[in-house]
Amino acid sequence: MFYVNEPQNEYRAPWTQRFDERFRALCSRGTRVAYFYEAADTSTFRYRAYNMACALMEGTMDVSSSYFFNSDADHFNEIVDVSNVIVVCRMRYNDKIAGMIARAKALGKRVLFDVDDLVFNVDYVQLILKTLAQDLKHPGAWDHWFAYISRIGAVARLCDESVTTNQYLARQLEAFTGRKARVVPNFMNKEQLAISDRIFEEKVASAFRRTDDIHIGYFSGTPTHNHDFSMVGTALERLLREDPRVKLLVVGFLDMSGDLAKYSERIQVYPLHDFINLQRVMSLVEINIVPLLDNVFTNCKSELKYFEAAAVGTLTVATPIHTYGSAIESGINGFLANSTGWYEEIKRAIEVVDQGYADMAKVARSRAIESYAWFNQMEKIREALFNGEQK
Repeated sequence: MFYVNEPQNEYRAPWTQRFDERFRALCSRGTRVAYFYEAADTSTFRYRAYNMACALMEGTMDVSSSYFFNSDADHFNEIVDVSNVIVVCRMRYNDKIAGMIARAKALGKRVLFDVDDLVFNVDYVQLILKTLAQDLKHPGAWDHWFAYISRIGAVARLCDESVTTNQYLARQLEAFTGRKARVVPNFMNKEQLAISDRIFEEKVASAFRRTDDIHIGYFSGTPTHNHDFSMVGTALERLLREDPRVKLLVVGFLDMSGDLAKYSERIQVYPLHDFINLQRVMSLVEINIVPLLDNVFTNCKSELKYFEAAAVGTLTVATPIHTYGSAIESGINGFLANSTGWYEEIKRAIEVVDQGYADMAKVARSRAIESYAWFNQMEKIREALFNGEQK
């Protein structure tokens, strides 16, 4: 196994703008939507606040939008007063958030809660800890997760309605809050699509030219995915043993102990990348694997690892949880593998790659653009933000 410390293309995240710049953007049109998140990051914030605000600003509605953080708390009243809709994304309860929501509701503003994970109902704390491979013997783990989840749940129950990523999670939200939850899926923003388009066009121009090696990618992100990866470890070890062409590319953190360690010279580990560079790294593999435990918590997960890979012409083999089972038609635009079928399904994917995988890659990309490109989300966003009223 070797670690790749390659230089990344310089990318400056646009959400580093000052408050005054973000506030001017919010006030630039007649109807205004303010997104709130604790602090900028490349996961939930990007998908549920940044991407949403950018889509609204690019859209044809007379709607402007921007995003704000806990660090902007001194300006919360100012933001609420000029906004028509407030969206609180996965924020933990505190006096500033509660006061901001109370002010908005007193002024007759629509207040929505947005979340992308089952992290608002403490009934699932034990399941979440086990799924994320947390130390159940450490009281600090229980204290942290009970506090974290209950504070998010308290905010959810203060809001008028909810917005989330899929119908499975929407049903969980409606049961918890007693209020309607609407679905706007995670999707690719304009920047992400631009780089993906260039990469895919290069693949098409080269007729998907590749070496004789088979590259399998696992984009884990964080150490909490070790449980997920354990499902596919035996299958990967067998594939590495049987086929000397197979190489494994991992982005993020992963425990590579056990039999896989014998093939360390064929395993590349890349550091975490920003979302623009990650598209380039995803394009380096023919097959992307998404193993997940199948339970209530994971069924609430988004299908983003499928559509981001598809956008750059990479095939996906995934566990058929709710979202991946809905997005992937096995053998047509990817593959679905149950807990005991990983070897067989990855083998099927390798056979497709060997025979020429351009046709399947094109179908996967076409479906990903249709369902997960920012410009195809505007009706869903409008419906969620404005309760179906035309804007």
